[in-house]
Amino acid sequence: MPRRVRWKEKRIMRIHALGSYYLNPGDLDWSPVERLGEFREHPYFYEEVERGVARNAEALLVDSVPFPAERFSCYPELKYLGLFATGHDTVDLDAAKDAGVAVTHVPAYSTSSVAEMTLALLLNLAHRIGDYEKAVRNGLWREGRRFQYLPIPLIELEEKALAILGFGEIGRAVAQRAHAFGMRILGNETRRRDDIEVPVDWLPWDSLLAQADAITLHLPLNEETRGIIDAGSIGRMKRGCILINTARGGLVDDRALADALEEGTVGAAGLDVIGAQEPPRRDNPLLTAPNCVITPHIAWATRASRERCLREAAANLEAFIRGGERNRLV
Repeated sequence: MPRRVRWKEKRIMRIHALGSYYLNPGDLDWSPVERLGEFREHPYFYEEVERGVARNAEALLVDSVPFPAERFSCYPELKYLGLFATGHDTVDLDAAKDAGVAVTHVPAYSTSSVAEMTLALLLNLAHRIGDYEKAVRNGLWREGRRFQYLPIPLIELEEKALAILGFGEIGRAVAQRAHAFGMRILGNETRRRDDIEVPVDWLPWDSLLAQADAITLHLPLNEETRGIIDAGSIGRMKRGCILINTARGGLVDDRALADALEEGTVGAAGLDVIGAQEPPRRDNPLLTAPNCVITPHIAWATRASRERCLREAAANLEAFIRGGERNRLV
């Protein structure tokens, strides 16, 4: 394990932030990190960074930078890897342990932002706000010459069943908000929890799929959950179900979902993440699928959320420098 520097020694750590533009495009204050050592920011991550100025880093703070096993060899003096993120599926934690590198993450910083985005996508798809706004701008309301223009059916969410897959911090926050709308909350009985603040109907997997008017994903991405929404599970859903994914793209089979949207098996999809690749390739079938709203992985990115993330990441690093442990993964 790396030697933990005592705070009283006041040793200057070489700290580099890689790919930090998305966390801080210029509207946040880096001082919580700057006071901890010799700090350099690299807003965009490129391979030459690891071969050049960041090679001597003792501490790396990273956003959207994958860390497979081979990347650790690029930083021979690295002692600490801090993620500006909650998920850690892009980091080889076993390799970090072998390299003697401490790894931390920032749990729950984006809970409110992601929960609000989840409901925003659901409301947009139920009430077709985007479609009607475009219709007005394109003159269709004016051309109809009536006091209203209503060619697309709208859905009232009250008393509709919302299946939540994943009752972590974000899933519970979504449940509270959806319950306030009068929705019935469904959960998978194999992941039953007794600490949910609102009533949940715990159902077997097939019953959950068959009864849900909408499904929202809040699961981590791992071997158990990868592709949990595939052609098989879609085939067991209630026809016209709305699917929301603000978690991880790999939870959904892009091709299967696109086919279901084309066929009308899935009524609509609201996606802040894409499965195969982000950003999506031009030939990704979801880009041309009907009734599919896609946002560019921004559910987490309100200013309040980003401020919390930066502040918590700095606190994690300070704890490490002081010889403590805070939000440690390795």
